[in-house]
Amino acid sequence: MENFDQLKLKNQMCFPLYAASKELIRSYTPFLEPLGITYTQYLVLLVLWEEKEIGVKELGSRLYLDSGTLSPLLKKLIEKEYIKKARKDGDERNVIISLTQKGLDIKEEAKEIPFKVGKCINLTIEESGMLYNLLYKMLGGFKNE
Repeated sequence: MENFDQLKLKNQMCFPLYAASKELIRSYTPFLEPLGITYTQYLVLLVLWEEKEIGVKELGSRLYLDSGTLSPLLKKLIEKEYIKKARKDGDERNVIISLTQKGLDIKEEAKEIPFKVGKCINLTIEESGMLYNLLYKMLGGFKNE
């Protein structure tokens, strides 16, 4: 008789990673709702608060999002007047996303979110740092195209 231990849920690395990710993302909801944004919209704003402007293709690459997910996400942020998009110097294929003043202004309101969410996580600062490093090491093993 074959041993199928590798097919037990408790032996799958993907499951606790998936479940922890889902719960962590859910913990952002009460802090993002007052800003009127979702978690993925928050990620876009995080990149823009850092970069000021970015090409759509590069943004998708940084966030591991395909264009089918990114396009409606950007459309909603444009409707909320947090971001704007423009063609770069006459090149119709190169779309640049940048913050509006309203998008820049909510940065102040969002600055405490990482600390609030951090309090929801049952890890020490050292453990959080180790997990962060391990997750980025893991991401480095995947192709991001």
